[in-house]
Amino acid sequence: MSRRLPPLNSLKAFEAAARHLSFTRAADELFVTQAAVSHQIKSLEEFLGIKLFLRKNRSLLLTEEGQSYYLDIKDIFASLQDATQRLLARGAKGAITVALPPSFAIQWLVPRVNKFSAAHPEIDVRIKAVDFDEGHLTDDVDVAIYYGRGKWPGLQSDKLHTEYLTPMCSPLLFQSGKPLDSLDDLRHHMLLHDSSREAWKQWIRHFNVLGVNVNQGPIFSHSMLVLQAAALGQGIALGHSVLARAEIQSGRLVCPFEEKLITRNAYYLVCHESMSELGKIKAFRDWMLAQVEEEQEGEI
Repeated sequence: MSRRLPPLNSLKAFEAAARHLSFTRAADELFVTQAAVSHQIKSLEEFLGIKLFLRKNRSLLLTEEGQSYYLDIKDIFASLQDATQRLLARGAKGAITVALPPSFAIQWLVPRVNKFSAAHPEIDVRIKAVDFDEGHLTDDVDVAIYYGRGKWPGLQSDKLHTEYLTPMCSPLLFQSGKPLDSLDDLRHHMLLHDSSREAWKQWIRHFNVLGVNVNQGPIFSHSMLVLQAAALGQGIALGHSVLARAEIQSGRLVCPFEEKLITRNAYYLVCHESMSELGKIKAFRDWMLAQVEEEQEGEI
């Protein structure tokens, strides 16, 4: 025999309205309009064929049938909430697998992951450095770091940093005898490229730098490689502000110019929308966002 159950949204609206004896407060709790709550209650009354509420002197009252129904279902909602909390508590332990580009792993996450482990010793972090096409999380990955615009269907995305590109080089380059006082002096130096020559081409066009041969210089497959080459004095890299922070703070890299180009893409922390509030995933998301916020405040 098939079960004939009322719509869940209507039950949620009724439980909240009966508990508050107010459509307005129920709407606030459910993040919907008062009209939406009223519509859901009407649908439930039509489904049951029973009047559940009465309006009297600008107040909202339960009918006898409504009061009886509320007393029955409120325990069911309480049990659902308890079951959900128990599940989330279990999900707050164990291992969490984080997939991310190798450069972000080495330059940003690895130096900081011990802080997460200290705050959450019950969660084991498994770092999976991979090059992959964004937009699809495999079953063995809980969260990932994507670089893009932040729009991936079915995925919750949290922006980590507003990022900019600026030329970076070793302090040794100032001892090479070649000038490095203005943007036009870039033509005297080797340009180092991250993945392709497009970033340098865009940067040169944006700042209208003339006489620079963007088609020269080696191309590196990962940002960490181009930063390493720059730190060794092999040329000038167009560095990502996020990935180069440690090298700049240590003095291995310096920024000879003030010009910065804000990128349209950024790093995002992503996970399945349905899993974003699961204990261990929420703990990692909250920690990552708090870490980024703390670092950005330190830059102000």
